[in-house]
Amino acid sequence: MGEEVNETPIYANEKNPNNPNVEENGETVEGGVKYYTLEEIRTHNLSSDTWLIIHDKVYDITGFLEEHPGGEEVLLEQGGADATESFEDVGHSTDAREMLQQYFIGELHMDDRRQTNAKEEPVTNSGEFSSWTTWLILAIAATAVGVMYRFYMIDHKSS
Repeated sequence: MGEEVNETPIYANEKNPNNPNVEENGETVEGGVKYYTLEEIRTHNLSSDTWLIIHDKVYDITGFLEEHPGGEEVLLEQGGADATESFEDVGHSTDAREMLQQYFIGELHMDDRRQTNAKEEPVTNSGEFSSWTTWLILAIAATAVGVMYRFYMIDHKSS
């Protein structure tokens, strides 16, 4: 009689239909995309179960290990981790990039994306500055040589 009744349903192991933006690890959220945490992905580093992260997308490449032209060892070294840098360093073809899509299983969780991006070196403009100053110094030196040559030639013509 004096008790309050809560009529809000409890959703166990399923997405709350009233809040489609709730993200759960390994669960489908809006748009049909599954999000996986870095911790969860790290457990998939065996030859019988290999996942990779490339550009914040998660791929289950277990079935591709034996087909990989570079050998399965290079893939197993990166298993359960972010392989973006290694993937780009090799310079994979457009066909390889398209083939990768068939192994797509989800995306890296937003919280873990910030952690991996924070580890990257900060972008600096020192390269642009040094390039600019190098050209300026060269231009000034060339102008000085031109002016000295002109005065030298005028002195020799008059004598």
